[in-house]
Amino acid sequence: MFAKKIKDDWKIISKTATNEHSIQHGKRILFIVSNVHFHGTSSLPVGASFSEIVNAYHEFKIAGFTVDFISPEGGAIPLSYINTSNELQKKYLYDADFMHAIANTKKPSDVTANNYKAVHYIGGSSAMYGVANSQPIQNLVMDIYENHNGIISSVCHGTAGIAFLTLRSGEFLVSGKRISGYPDEYENPKKEYYKQFPFKITETIEKHGGDFNYAPRNTPYIEVDGRVVTGQNYLSSALVAKKIIQLIN
Repeated sequence: MFAKKIKDDWKIISKTATNEHSIQHGKRILFIVSNVHFHGTSSLPVGASFSEIVNAYHEFKIAGFTVDFISPEGGAIPLSYINTSNELQKKYLYDADFMHAIANTKKPSDVTANNYKAVHYIGGSSAMYGVANSQPIQNLVMDIYENHNGIISSVCHGTAGIAFLTLRSGEFLVSGKRISGYPDEYENPKKEYYKQFPFKITETIEKHGGDFNYAPRNTPYIEVDGRVVTGQNYLSSALVAKKIIQLIN
């Protein structure tokens, strides 16, 4: 309702509907991102893939989920692969609430495991640094997975984050499971960025007993093995999110 004072009298000049149906249902997803700005000890910039964040985030948002972000250190994170000509990316780049969440990621100690239905490791080459070896993140993720029946997921280089996850039995999470991510074969071993990687994704997954699978370049591809959902690249992000939603529902 809107009123305006006219000649000392308040007059109602319009009415608007304010009661809108909300699709939010209270279920939460946890996105895991890296704080690292550069490849290893080099000056080569690196960041979390904005396209992978947005493609997955949008699917969860329209399905009524709340998405929270954590990083090893909390706070703002570097971003890469931003395309303002992409309609969906542009939409979220100018979404104040979304960008506030990106600029204020939580620390692992700020969140409680039983609040989340799934975790999602975001790619971009920054995912190779600081995430897989973060014990607080590993502990939180395995708490969600083992104690609260949660789902573990990743896309592209985000799969680096699950390579060292260990079950309470001592076995690697990926052991005996079909896994996807950005394959070593598609990297350029002659480039300085790759020389900075602390480990190789395909090699490590297979060393830990996983069955690593992927498709031709620039092709969407996902693997679903129980409550572990993984995708090859940014084109797979929305598919991974949709599969997680299906599993939860």
